[in-house]
Amino acid sequence: MIDLSLYLVTDRRLSSGRDTVNVVAAALRGGVSCVQLREKQANTREFMEEARAVKTLLDSLEQPVTLIINDRLDVAMAVQADGVHLGQNDMHITDARRLVGDTMIIGISAECIEDALAAERAGADYLGISPVYTTPTKTDTAAPLGLSGLRQIRQAVSLPLVGIGGINNENALDVLGAGADGVAVVSAIVSAPCPRSAAASLAREIKRFKAEHPKGMHPAPCEY
Repeated sequence: MIDLSLYLVTDRRLSSGRDTVNVVAAALRGGVSCVQLREKQANTREFMEEARAVKTLLDSLEQPVTLIINDRLDVAMAVQADGVHLGQNDMHITDARRLVGDTMIIGISAECIEDALAAERAGADYLGISPVYTTPTKTDTAAPLGLSGLRQIRQAVSLPLVGIGGINNENALDVLGAGADGVAVVSAIVSAPCPRSAAASLAREIKRFKAEHPKGMHPAPCEY
């Protein structure tokens, strides 16, 4: 099963001109447990080339790390990634499942309880709860849910949750405490002077939190 603990989302615009594969490699050395390749600016061929390069890197590791492709199921299928992450305006999960069956992980972005419940009913493998906090990384998201919104979604569904949006070393544990299984981080790692050190700092805190809370923060689901 996918380890959502420290979920890196790439963004070449925020990487200070550094190559995405090099940033990912450094973050992996720091303890990233999952990589989502997100390319909003690249054309399809560039996206494919980068995805293959990242997959080659991940395949070389002794311990497997999941590769998720953002938005593009065609790219995920072509490079044989582990999964795809779909937003509310991307391909519907039922169509994606029709194409890949159970051979691929499908994550769904949820901006409210209704999104989360619909994705769970449709067979999502995990949910990206977005945005938890205000973030400059994406400008097309809904208003921040905050920790209270995350808790409400945690109570409503039983799927694994990863919080995303404005998460950094100062608030990551709050997100886990509100019921997330992991935190998705963009600028706190890819924009850091040393992505390895930034990832390692987050990974240490997450590991400590999970050791202290081995059963997670999962209240019983509510009826909606």
